[in-house]
Amino acid sequence: MLSRIVLILIVAGLVGCSPAAAGPNTVVAAFYPLAFAAQTMSPSAKVENLTPPGAEPHDLELTPRAVGRIETAGVVLYLSHGFQPAVSDAVKSAKGRAVDILQGLPLHSAHAQEAGLTADPHVWLDPVLFQRIVRRIAGALPKPAHTADLIAELRKLHRDYRRGLADCARKDIVTSHAAFGYLAQRYGLHQVPITGLTPESEPTPKQLAHVVTLVRRTHATTVFFERLVSPRLAETVAREVGARTAVLDPIEGLTPPEQAHGENYLTLMRENLAALRKALTCR
Repeated sequence: MLSRIVLILIVAGLVGCSPAAAGPNTVVAAFYPLAFAAQTMSPSAKVENLTPPGAEPHDLELTPRAVGRIETAGVVLYLSHGFQPAVSDAVKSAKGRAVDILQGLPLHSAHAQEAGLTADPHVWLDPVLFQRIVRRIAGALPKPAHTADLIAELRKLHRDYRRGLADCARKDIVTSHAAFGYLAQRYGLHQVPITGLTPESEPTPKQLAHVVTLVRRTHATTVFFERLVSPRLAETVAREVGARTAVLDPIEGLTPPEQAHGENYLTLMRENLAALRKALTCR
């Protein structure tokens, strides 16, 4: 009897430690923008975001449970080109449909190699490219119901950006990391990043001095930082050139306060537009 009880406890323990299956009706998204699009188009779907709120997605490490959910989900949405290596590795074992969001998009290569990437992955910050991403996600979802509504919102967002940034005193945006290349190209701006494509990269003193020189030449009045990483470098550059700092959100993940206030991709993109208009003195 004692042996039987011990065996039952061992089996129960193994079951409790094994990763829970996501199931064929589950959509697993690598990080927030993909989860937002999937949940918006298919409110009845069970959408799981692998990147916890307030976490930096570039640094994501997967638990065994998360790997198990990727393997058994009906749909897995992810970005290739080294954006989240742990997710890309786990996707190789996915039994459901794995959708590489970057496939077929016109990707930039600037700053990629120095960051250990093969392309700039920040395509979601361009409302036009994000429309293409939304359509690709819709094609993989079980019974998407609101695709046209989301596309219409993104078209309006694009029009607002195009009008809002059409007549500005300056065109250079100084950013804490090089996340805004697609947005800058779309609306005729020029990005001056302090660091490369990954926000945790640290510039050498020589590189930092070079950035300060570039920023002085632009006569920028604002140095942008983001909420998910330390603003220390942005504050250092701003202090050196006599500029102020402000938030420009790469929308890689919502912080808990943003979630509590009902923020989403669309509201944060509009906050970014307002911040850009102020920094660039747009009419």
